[in-house]
Amino acid sequence: MNMPSDYISGYRNACAIDARMASNYVAHTLVGDPAADELVASLAARRPEDSARLVGMAMNDPNDPALRGAPSVLRDFFKAIEVPPAWLEQADFRPGIRMFHRNSRLVLAGMVGGALVEGFTTNISKSFFITGRLRSHGLRRLQQNNRHMMEIFLPGGLERFGDGWKLSVRIRLIHAQVRLLLRDAVDWDTGAWGVPICAAHLGFALSAFSARLLKHLKSLGGVFDDHERRSFMQVWRYAGFLMGIPESMLFRAEADALKLFEVGTACEPPADLESIAMSHCLVNSAPIFVGNTEPEARRKLARYVYLVSRSLIGKSRADQLRYPPASSFGVLPWFRLQTRYHRVMAKWFPKLAVHTNLTDFMGLMAVSAYDDEGIDYTLPHHAYAEQSGKW
Repeated sequence: MNMPSDYISGYRNACAIDARMASNYVAHTLVGDPAADELVASLAARRPEDSARLVGMAMNDPNDPALRGAPSVLRDFFKAIEVPPAWLEQADFRPGIRMFHRNSRLVLAGMVGGALVEGFTTNISKSFFITGRLRSHGLRRLQQNNRHMMEIFLPGGLERFGDGWKLSVRIRLIHAQVRLLLRDAVDWDTGAWGVPICAAHLGFALSAFSARLLKHLKSLGGVFDDHERRSFMQVWRYAGFLMGIPESMLFRAEADALKLFEVGTACEPPADLESIAMSHCLVNSAPIFVGNTEPEARRKLARYVYLVSRSLIGKSRADQLRYPPASSFGVLPWFRLQTRYHRVMAKWFPKLAVHTNLTDFMGLMAVSAYDDEGIDYTLPHHAYAEQSGKW
C-alpha cells in the first residue's frame, strides 16, 4: 500500500502482534469520512453563520421545508445517519449509564490522566498543534470533550434528538471541516502523516476512551460487573458510529478495542514534539479545568496529576512524553484506598451519599462547555483557531 512514511517502521512491529489489524490500521491513516467530507465541501462557499443555521435545522429535522434550497447532500447525510445500525439496542445502554454516574469522579480522573493522554498523543496531535487548539482554545477543547462524554451517558442522550446524538454528529462535522482546511495547508505533510484526523486515529482514540478508560477506572478503585462494562463499551461504540468511524475501524467489544489500542500503539511513530506538547497541555489544563486558578495550587495539583497519569499510562510512555521524573510508587493504592473510604461512607450514611452523588454530577456539569445559546453548529472557517473565532 501507499503507506505514510511515519508508519513504515512501526507497521513492521505491529505485524508481529496482528498482521491483518496492522494493515487495516495503516490503510485507514489515508481514510477520512467521505460522507461528512462531501457535506462540508458543499457548504464551504457559504458564510459560517449560514452553514451553522442549515446544519442546525437539519440536525433537528432534515425534512424541514426551509431546507429546500439547501444542498441535497445535507438532507441526504442526516437521513442516512438516522437509520440505526443493526446491532444497536438502546436498552443495552442502561447498565453502562448507571455505572458511569456511580463512578463519575473516577471517570473524570481516568479520562484526563489516562485515556485523553493515550488517545490524543498519536499523530492526531499534529492537527491539534497546527490548528492551535492547544494554545488559545485548549481549555475549551477539554470542556467540550467532557460535555460530549456527559451527554452520551445521560438517559436518552443517544436517542435521535438527544444532545449526545447531536454532539456526536457535530464532532463528526468539525473533524470533516478541519480535514478540509488542512488539506491544502503548507503545514500538513500528507506523505508522512496521511489524512488529517484520519479514521485510524479516531478508531484508536475511541478504544482509549472506552476500553482503556475501563482499565483506568479499575486501577483507580472503580467497581463494576461484566454486564456494566459491556454496556459501557456499547455506549461508546454507538457514539463512535455517529462520529463517522467506519465499521472497519469500529470495535465490537472490549477485547477488540484493547487489541486495536495495542496494534495502533505499535504502528504509531515515537512521541514527537506535538505529542509531548499535547500531553503536557492536558495535564497542566486539569487544575484550571476543575476551577483551580491560584498559581501555587495549580502547580501542586498539576504535579499530582502527573503522578496519577504516570501510574495509569505506565513509566515507559510517561518517559517518552517527557513527564517530570518522579516515582509513582504507592500512588494508585492510595487513590484506591480513598475511593473505598468514600464508598464505605456512602454505605453507612445514605444522606451523605445522595449529597456526594449530586456534588459529583454538578461537578461534571461545571467542567463542561455549556453555552447559553445551546449547541452551536458553527464550523471553523480558518485552519488556525486564533483566526477562526469561537466554535
